[in-house]
Amino acid sequence: MKPTERSFPPLSARLFDESHAAPPAGVVIANIDGASRGNPGPAAYAVIVRGVDGKQIAGISKCIGRKTNNIAEYHALIAALDYASANGIRALRVRSDSELLVRQMQGRYRVKNEDLKPLHERAQKLARGLEYFVIEYVPREQNGDADLLANAALDGAGAKTSAQPVRESAARTAPLLRVRARYRGGVFVPVKPLEIPEETNVELEVRISKNT
Repeated sequence: MKPTERSFPPLSARLFDESHAAPPAGVVIANIDGASRGNPGPAAYAVIVRGVDGKQIAGISKCIGRKTNNIAEYHALIAALDYASANGIRALRVRSDSELLVRQMQGRYRVKNEDLKPLHERAQKLARGLEYFVIEYVPREQNGDADLLANAALDGAGAKTSAQPVRESAARTAPLLRVRARYRGGVFVPVKPLEIPEETNVELEVRISKNT
């Protein structure tokens, strides 16, 4: 990183540092990553969300067209914050291997790039809407799941071309689909037909209901 990108405001101006408050119980963790092949080039982001028990509860990825890596990182952060807001999550810890993103959100680095400023402002606004928010830097090797998902999105989108339209990636993992079914002859029979491809592998979580 160029020295001119750095700025160190007083501690009172630093936001979202992990030392700003004691973490409450029930903090959800989101590992985020942005990827760009060319910088700028075909870009995508990914978010892996884990509940308080450490188990993955969501995997989100999306191709965002021809962007820089830093823009992709901010899109990943905003996606994590949007997910928290949409799912009633009030305490969130974000982990990223982008030092620039983390330090800018903490107020340690200034945001000089004009393309990043609106993304930074939106991310800060969303973060302030939570009861507890912390963003922290982690080494790349500790962010492997998010990195793999972001690159899988690019691979699935044919990212070797010069640019890609904004669209949902086929690499979105573990979508949640609630299905009512009856158990007959050792087989679960859906009450309504399912529009999923034949031979698709699914994971079942069974909740027994007495209702007919």
